[in-house]
Amino acid sequence: MKRVTLLAVLLLSLSAFAVNLIFLVGDGMSANTVLLASMLEGRILEIMKLPYTGLTVTYSADSWVTDSAPAGTALFAGFKTLNRAINVLPNGEKVESLFKMAQRAGYATGIVVTCRVTHATPAAVYGAVSDRNDEVTLAKQLSEAGINVIFGGGRDMFLPTSKGGRRNDGLDLVEKMKNDGYTIITKRDELANVKGDKVLGLFAMGHLKPVSERTDEPTLGEMTKKAIELLAASGKPFALMVEGSQIDWESHANDYYGIWKETVEFDEAVKVAIEFAKRDGNTLVVVVGDHETGGLSLSNGGYTINVEQARKGKGTARMFLRQFSISDKAKFAEGLKEWYGINITDAEYNYLRNVPSNQLERELARYISSKMGFGFTTYDHTAGVIPVYAFGPGAEQFVGWMDNTEVALKIMNIMKLKTISFPKVSATAGY
Repeated sequence: MKRVTLLAVLLLSLSAFAVNLIFLVGDGMSANTVLLASMLEGRILEIMKLPYTGLTVTYSADSWVTDSAPAGTALFAGFKTLNRAINVLPNGEKVESLFKMAQRAGYATGIVVTCRVTHATPAAVYGAVSDRNDEVTLAKQLSEAGINVIFGGGRDMFLPTSKGGRRNDGLDLVEKMKNDGYTIITKRDELANVKGDKVLGLFAMGHLKPVSERTDEPTLGEMTKKAIELLAASGKPFALMVEGSQIDWESHANDYYGIWKETVEFDEAVKVAIEFAKRDGNTLVVVVGDHETGGLSLSNGGYTINVEQARKGKGTARMFLRQFSISDKAKFAEGLKEWYGINITDAEYNYLRNVPSNQLERELARYISSKMGFGFTTYDHTAGVIPVYAFGPGAEQFVGWMDNTEVALKIMNIMKLKTISFPKVSATAGY
């Protein structure tokens, strides 16, 4: 009895003094991404209201331009590694994320994403592989990680091929996790009432649909709110990672409309986090992009952005091409006028008509974006500087220039998971 009472006292003490963490990552999100969404919404976003802002550099161990795997390793574990590697250093050594450290310290943990839960950023919370594409291995690692709340997509990585999944080893990890005490949900209408210390919500076989097309799957804000509710009810301090996964994909596509809508959805999750943190008084909220995607510029010349026209857009280029075929010139032109207010010239049409079919969506998206005044330099990632925003205990530390690894190290310090001494200027380490 005395041992049980002592354990209860220790848990109460931990809950009273340990700092909760809500770590939100906008994949591919830069300052320009946020400002684009703010312009088109006609309001200041929640992200922009956070009281402390710093700047991060994002290079990986082998390139000035990082991919999401080493970016996640840097942000969650505090180490640089090679592009494509998750929590495996160039010398083969495996490192652990701050979320694993938090688990050992008695924290409940959670993941909320709109991609597969085995994708690069969420995998950096719990996994370790030398190649981010090894998602079958990552699914097994996640099934053994002891994370309390998991919301996102990717049932295919947990199921054997005999059940429509991608696993050739015959394992049914959904059934395994159910036997391990997880409540399993797969539908949006199951989210509101689900309870339990361990919940696995896989709402799609693959990634969730883009938010501009999502109707029967939950939003990032809905999943974030429920995850916080479940984690807070555990009676333990908690650490939650939330990713706006598809900002990156719309940026790869150079699609202004998709970027706008995905960023707004992510901002709604930030709002949920901040509202909880304000009520709780002991929760650190950190918001950051893992890298920049697309080389987005807010004007492609002429000191002009056609904001009012852009606001009237009716969907992404992907959605447009489902309704209007490039082969029917008259209807294609009518569609551009109806959806975006664009009067396409013969030369512009002929250019798009000759684009290979597998590249048409992104070329059309770039064309539409350019008509609104948004420019892009690439369909890939860049080395652009990325803001980090913070609220709550220790938030004042997230100011000035810093390496992306410092974000993780500062959080570890604040949560008392690890003590690190920082040099005065460390953002240039390893250049």
